[in-house]
Amino acid sequence: MARMVRASSSLSYPERFYAAASYVGLDGSQSSVKQLSSKFSSDTALLLYALHQQATIGPCSIPKPSAWNPVEQSKWKSWQGLGTMPSIEAMRLFVKILEEEDPGWYPRASNSVPDTAVDFQINNTMAESSFESGASFGEIKKNSTEDGGLTKTQDKDVVLEDPNTVSVYNQWTALRTSGQPPKARYEHGAAVIQDKMYMYGGNHNGRYLGDLHVLDLKNWTWSRVETKVVTESQETSSPAKLTHCAGHSLIPWENKLLSVGGHTKDPSESMIVKEFDLHSCSWSILKTYGKPPISRGGQSATLVGKSLVIFGGQDAKKSLLNDLHILHLDTMTWDEIDVLGSPPTPRSDHAAAAHAERYLLIFGGASHATCFDDLHVLDLQSMEWSRHTQQGEAPTQRAGHAGVTIGENWYIVGGGDNKTGASETVVLNMSTLAWSVVTSVQGRVPLASEGLSLVLSSYSGEDVIVAFGGYNGSYNNEVNVFKPSHKSSLKSKIMGASPVPNSFSAVNNATTRDIESEIELSRESKVREIVMDNVNPRSKVGGTSERVITILKSEKEELEASLNKEMIQTLQLKEELAEIDTRNTELYKELQSVRSQLAAEQSRCFKLEVEVAEVRQKLQTMETLQKELELLQRQRAVASEQAAAMNAKRQSSGGVWGWLAGTPPPKT
Repeated sequence: MARMVRASSSLSYPERFYAAASYVGLDGSQSSVKQLSSKFSSDTALLLYALHQQATIGPCSIPKPSAWNPVEQSKWKSWQGLGTMPSIEAMRLFVKILEEEDPGWYPRASNSVPDTAVDFQINNTMAESSFESGASFGEIKKNSTEDGGLTKTQDKDVVLEDPNTVSVYNQWTALRTSGQPPKARYEHGAAVIQDKMYMYGGNHNGRYLGDLHVLDLKNWTWSRVETKVVTESQETSSPAKLTHCAGHSLIPWENKLLSVGGHTKDPSESMIVKEFDLHSCSWSILKTYGKPPISRGGQSATLVGKSLVIFGGQDAKKSLLNDLHILHLDTMTWDEIDVLGSPPTPRSDHAAAAHAERYLLIFGGASHATCFDDLHVLDLQSMEWSRHTQQGEAPTQRAGHAGVTIGENWYIVGGGDNKTGASETVVLNMSTLAWSVVTSVQGRVPLASEGLSLVLSSYSGEDVIVAFGGYNGSYNNEVNVFKPSHKSSLKSKIMGASPVPNSFSAVNNATTRDIESEIELSRESKVREIVMDNVNPRSKVGGTSERVITILKSEKEELEASLNKEMIQTLQLKEELAEIDTRNTELYKELQSVRSQLAAEQSRCFKLEVEVAEVRQKLQTMETLQKELELLQRQRAVASEQAAAMNAKRQSSGGVWGWLAGTPPPKT
């Protein structure tokens, strides 16, 4: 049976929250908690109770209740699971969940307040079934007009009526902006800092752009930023002369903007990192260390903690890439990563997201011939690529799409396959790898474009996704806003999530938008059996207490047995460690002895080398003396021969003259 609902926004926060709390009967007493559990299911009652405590008191700081009181323990776990969620966000989530559970609460709570309301029909059966089935997004309903016709659908979570505000959930709203809008473009970069969206660069009619514009997300007003360039030697007030670019990544970092990579008219050899200072409105080129990646555009740049993970893209030679680099922003140092597993095929214009500061997800993209619809996961601890079975309705092939994460949900918008634009807005639960289609658009509209930008911001205390630009046959400069509904995802985070397929680690990312669940699954099934109102408390609590005692005793015995095992293992390890120490001491002594022997041998060898050198020197001296002796002997022999020849000559000449003189020769 359908009924008429009046969704009013005449009360602002926190008055609207207090009206909702009063309506459900939450005034801090135990009777109010019982009244709450009588109106809603146990899970919803626990969630509303926790949000009320967070909104009125703040983060849970009370000690954990005893296991003897499972009701208080379950309430404590629900409150503790909200972490440090701000009070105003807890108020809005409280009202949002109440409106989804009981859409007609406000007229019944404040019949005396004259409200300007929007009437629409809600089918209770469909609404309840969608919630029980675990749908993550609000149902779309037809509105009945006065003439009996059906108008465009509206989400049931309508809280505002201003025509230029985001008044419906899970639907795109085209906003009217003021100021001078930027030139229509695509492949630009966008980032949000302090409720302002900065948009830089892009491509229009094949020309690269270098202008910087800012959109005030509070009043939706555009303005252009006059920039200047800071060099090492001087600072000029002329407009920025830095190279215009497209396909780059714009990253918010410490109240500054980082522009990484991108296609340029005159590309450099390596990737350049530019920084824009919001205070001085100046651009500068940062000095980096290590080996930077080659210049490219169409890459993904994902901020993970204090590091920027760069994947893929297309270089200046039109070559597609699938390498992985990390820029450590605290030291501005590049690292080229060698990964394990099978990486995605080379691609550009894909989308990337980080989950739990441990996993990098890559979806889609394009090569020169085709577009992709595959999903790859990189474990940033083990640096190993993997692919997992995807759940739900997987998106079609696309490239040039954009994505943004809210908690564990990854919203992907736009893109195309070189034939048609992707009209569906899809979301991936990064813990379960389950796809869902949130909404879709009709016709050739900016949201079904390639090269659009997507950023996450907040409006009136709620998350909003802002899309700008894109190309779908014509260049666009429209601003479209989407407000997601988080009720179901919030409840699943607090009450426990479903198991993750294919051993994909579901590490919850605790933010103000995504509540970290610390409830142990083994205990959760027992706690859920205990309702908050505790009907027939004596019998139920008595049986529950006995069951808890039995469980605690068995757990105690298991823990004692485990402790004994651990103690035995510790003693064994200590003995092994003592043996290893003794062996190390002996080996050290042996090493010292060997070193001493080695030193002695080295000394003896040195003495022998000295003696050998002396002997060699003596041998050389003896050889010289022998040569001199041989020379003298030869000289002596020659002299003897010469003397004998002279004697013989004298004797010969004396005999002739004597014969002539009549003197006879001497007798022999």
